[in-house]
Amino acid sequence: MITRPFGVTGERVAVIGQGTWRMGERPDAEKDEVRALRLGIDLGLTHIDTAEMYGDGRAERVVGRAGAGQRSEVFMATKVHPRNASYRGTLEACERSLRNLQTDYVDLYLLHWWSGRHPIGDTMRAMEELVRRGLTRFIGVSNLEVRQLKAAQAALARERLACNQVLYHLRDHAIERDVLPYCERRRIAVVGYTPLARGGFLRGVVAEIARKHGRTPRQVALNFLTRRASLFTIPKASRPEHVRENAAALDFRLTPGDLKAIAAARQESHA
Repeated sequence: MITRPFGVTGERVAVIGQGTWRMGERPDAEKDEVRALRLGIDLGLTHIDTAEMYGDGRAERVVGRAGAGQRSEVFMATKVHPRNASYRGTLEACERSLRNLQTDYVDLYLLHWWSGRHPIGDTMRAMEELVRRGLTRFIGVSNLEVRQLKAAQAALARERLACNQVLYHLRDHAIERDVLPYCERRRIAVVGYTPLARGGFLRGVVAEIARKHGRTPRQVALNFLTRRASLFTIPKASRPEHVRENAAALDFRLTPGDLKAIAAARQESHA
């Protein structure tokens, strides 16, 4: 799996990682979920993203089981729910997540989305305290607009935002208007979640490009969505064949013509 520097941190992180939304919700599926995540780690999909709200912590426990014995191989990220994002609440939420994840630290700790309940200054102060205590290496945010990103960064005294995790797939590319350019100017990594949403992938154009390269539409979509140095993505896959498919999504290069064709098809789909 290709890695690249993760924003201002300089840490080399897998361009394609693994998401975990909806994992841990069915006890009968947990063994398969753990196996899928472990397979992904073996194939280089070492950036694993989760959150305290996913299954009320059960997804974190799945990640903890998957990463057992190979913690140093995994770039582990989780998130604080906005309702818990007070100063003390953020500290306590991180500590709970660490217990669920069976680890002493996470690599990345995020505010899940903007909190209307707690001042951003309190949340960011707690984030810096977590870094100081060694409970997280880096801090970031998720689902923030430009004005919110500015407020979050301004509230930090010592640290810088490592990333903004946002919705990004072929049919929803609103971030390209302002969020992505802003993040690129400030070396904030952009992590796209739900990259394979809605299943269509603009099937006509993407399927044609996939056939030309001997690849799948899923692989073409992931390749396109990580085409810039600032972009990372975290597709969820519970089936081994999908994990393997994701892991091979960057083993080929889209041509300039491919990129233009996909971009044009996206515009037409919104016309």
